[in-house]
Amino acid sequence: MELHDRKQYTEKLLQYITKGLIIALTGQRRVGKSCIIKLIINILKDNPRNNVIYINKEKSDFDNIVSNVEFGKYVKNNLNSEKDNYLFVDEVQNIKNFELTLRSLQADDECHIMITGSNAKMFSSELATYLSGRYIEFHIQSLSYQEFLDFHGLSHGEESLLKYLDFGGLPQLAALNISNDELIYSYLHDVFNTIVLKDIVERQDIRNVTVLNNLITFIANNIGKLVSTNSITKSVRQTFPSASASGMSSYLEYLCNAFIINRVNRFDIRGKQIFENNDKFYFEDLGLRNILTGHNHAKDIEKLIENAVYLHLKNLGFNVFVGQLYNSEIDFVAVKNSNPIYIQATYLLFSDETIKREFGNLKMIKDNFPKYVVSMSPNFANVSEEGIIHVHLQKFLEMREL
Repeated sequence: MELHDRKQYTEKLLQYITKGLIIALTGQRRVGKSCIIKLIINILKDNPRNNVIYINKEKSDFDNIVSNVEFGKYVKNNLNSEKDNYLFVDEVQNIKNFELTLRSLQADDECHIMITGSNAKMFSSELATYLSGRYIEFHIQSLSYQEFLDFHGLSHGEESLLKYLDFGGLPQLAALNISNDELIYSYLHDVFNTIVLKDIVERQDIRNVTVLNNLITFIANNIGKLVSTNSITKSVRQTFPSASASGMSSYLEYLCNAFIINRVNRFDIRGKQIFENNDKFYFEDLGLRNILTGHNHAKDIEKLIENAVYLHLKNLGFNVFVGQLYNSEIDFVAVKNSNPIYIQATYLLFSDETIKREFGNLKMIKDNFPKYVVSMSPNFANVSEEGIIHVHLQKFLEMREL
């Protein structure tokens, strides 16, 4: 597969790699962490002063590296004292006690280090415990809409936008025929099953996979809705009466740790505090969400728009919350550098009632920070009264800053 440069990541990573910190790339399986590493390796290899050591724990070539003992020996045997050494390790969490070797290598200042991992809890807990203050984390997302167009050689337009909302942004799709729906769906099913099996079922020793799948499907069908552990448990119990609230809470944690879904907390706009119950959940990749629900655009378009807006905000570096103002809800409060922006997402502004709801909620916020309504209405006025900006979804997903 051709390596497409994801400059938003590679340029920043190249700035950090020689700063003495371990660089940790996190993200869902198949979002392109390995490709980003390979891009950086190719750049480094252009300089004969550099010695690159690369371990990919998803390849059988490295099956013998099972713990920090073999890990340390392999690295030591491949260091070159006459060159600048760089160590790259893919899926490092598959090496038992990996953090002990990394700490030793960093303490001795023997090489620059970049690692990847696909499980948030396991990955971050070891790093936080043993390498506190010595590493920096970069979260890798699936392709943004603009990257999706670039990878697939597509032009801007409604057809391309709908393909993105349907297929999502896994980079490997670029090696497939984007016009072959059956092939795309088959690949997405395989990726989803691999993530669930390797990062959840096997790692957490889950016996009842059907309950887990039922939970994931519930989340997929309730994008954009506030849900609680109790409401989820009540729904799952309709099929599996023995389901418990504690079990559902654990399953949600596993799904978040595997980067399949993201939990978004509610934020009290007036009181400036975060609520700890009744959250929303969004999928890390639209394509993986859609295989659970049958790719039903007519039914799901509102959910897909909202999930796409969330992903773009994360891609732009915002911390994202669900806004709560009195008894009204703001779809997103996105914060960067302590400054918020407010966003409502909907399908079409087809009635006075819809316009009143989407714009009216934003009008209640009495500050001067930017406010947007994002929809797929093509002929609605660009700017509403009181400075609230209406943006078509396609244009919004193309924006590099807000």
